[in-house]
Amino acid sequence: MSYCVNPDCPQPKNPIDAFLCQACGARLLVRNRYRVTKSLGQGGFGATFVAIDVSLPGEPICVIKQLRPSNNHEKFLRMARELFEREARTLGKIGNHPQIPRLLDFFEERRNFYLVQEYVSGHTIHQEVKQMGLFKEEKIRDFLIEILPVITYIHSQQVIHRDIKPANILRREQDGKLVLIDFGAVKNYVAQMETPEGVEQNANTAFAVGTSGYAPPEQLAMRPIFASDLYALGVTCVYLMTGKSPKDIEYNPATGEMMWQKHVQLGKQMTQVLGKMLEVSVRYRYQSVEEVQRALASTAVTIDSRAALPARPQTSPSNPMPIAKAAPPGLPSNPNTPPPAATSASQRMADRIKEQRVSRDPTNIKNGGEISRIGADIRTGIGGVAPIQTPQREQLKLDAQGVLAAFRRGQRTFSEMDISTLDLSKAHLPGITLSSANCAYINLQGANLAAGKFDKADLSGAVLKDTVLSRGYFSYANLQNADLRGADLSDAYLNYANLHGANLCGANLKGVKVTEDQLNQAKTNFMTVFPNGKRGGFW
Repeated sequence: MSYCVNPDCPQPKNPIDAFLCQACGARLLVRNRYRVTKSLGQGGFGATFVAIDVSLPGEPICVIKQLRPSNNHEKFLRMARELFEREARTLGKIGNHPQIPRLLDFFEERRNFYLVQEYVSGHTIHQEVKQMGLFKEEKIRDFLIEILPVITYIHSQQVIHRDIKPANILRREQDGKLVLIDFGAVKNYVAQMETPEGVEQNANTAFAVGTSGYAPPEQLAMRPIFASDLYALGVTCVYLMTGKSPKDIEYNPATGEMMWQKHVQLGKQMTQVLGKMLEVSVRYRYQSVEEVQRALASTAVTIDSRAALPARPQTSPSNPMPIAKAAPPGLPSNPNTPPPAATSASQRMADRIKEQRVSRDPTNIKNGGEISRIGADIRTGIGGVAPIQTPQREQLKLDAQGVLAAFRRGQRTFSEMDISTLDLSKAHLPGITLSSANCAYINLQGANLAAGKFDKADLSGAVLKDTVLSRGYFSYANLQNADLRGADLSDAYLNYANLHGANLCGANLKGVKVTEDQLNQAKTNFMTVFPNGKRGGFW
């Protein structure tokens, strides 16, 4: 279907091969290259559509946001155009982060302004609560640990989102990562142009941006600050735990504070963290993301001890640093080694905060924005800088039965654990998270690991023959010399992974995100299905 973007069109739906709208006669190709296929929604600022770019091979999907100033006076259009271009440059800059959609194009056509952004396939966390149920405390903690670095990044670019809410945070289908969408800054400036002359402008009509209940008082009073986003994030957490929108929760009439505590079951420390995020008075609220992260580090919970077995740290008296890479199968273990304390993602973050130097330079961007001070994950620590060379924590060692038992009980995250050399052939573990885990020489032949997360995992020498790894996320994973013959890697993300010596003969790589240089380091043959869907040749 072709969809007409003319705001006045009475019947916008048209046949897919139509050139002009059958109802209003408007051209259906926006800027002669974007064919709109459906509407995603409309609001006071304009409309959002899904489109395909017919000018590029494969006609990739994108999202088009059409901004419609309601006042067509030349003075208003000129000012709207200047502000629109400035905000488009801002969106282009912050779109360098992997968890923010990239800005692909922006232009003006027939007095409407258009932003074209990367299409992210997935579902919102609002939909996730509806479909999968409420978040528990540990899931809320993990949610905050992942989304806070994204917010730090946009704040370092001097951008305040102003509309953080469950509907504006996506769970990306490809890798399960959270993606922050729908930045309110552009809507803010365009909205200023829409009030007719002679009408008094106030905080709610002229400058206020955000969603009722999620926006804090100072934002509604035209003075948003970075801490305003933290308040909205706190309200988002309340929704994720209760399923209630802010309008369905009581407020203290004397203070204006949301009375959310009676609707959730949280530990004392986590209650204090959310309480400070939701302070109505800016004076008592967290002032920066870093303050929230430090507070979260003290709210650690332990992993189910039933899943933990004695650890086998490989160290020597002359070298107190644990050996990162597991020995090949067959080496004896030390049965007398006591087990380390069970850890959670937030506890690991706390330890790394203590071990690492915090960089305060907001321009410290590495690897073209892929890893930055504010976008760095727990493994690199707050600061995005290389960790200080101090003794690291020992990895929690599990056996095969411990992994399978924990997975059956609902545990999906085994990040930074040591499962090297285990025999998990034909195991059913879809959606497993092994970020930064030691999986060297593991046997996963014929297993189902679809949509798993393996970023920064050590999979060197792993047996992954005929393994289902579709939609897996392998950014910075070490797959050196791994056996991937006949593996299903369709739609996986392999950018930045080490494929040196990996055997991909007969593997299905259709739709994989990977570079030609990476594949040149691996072994392929005429039976390998390459990213373009063809056998025996690279796209």
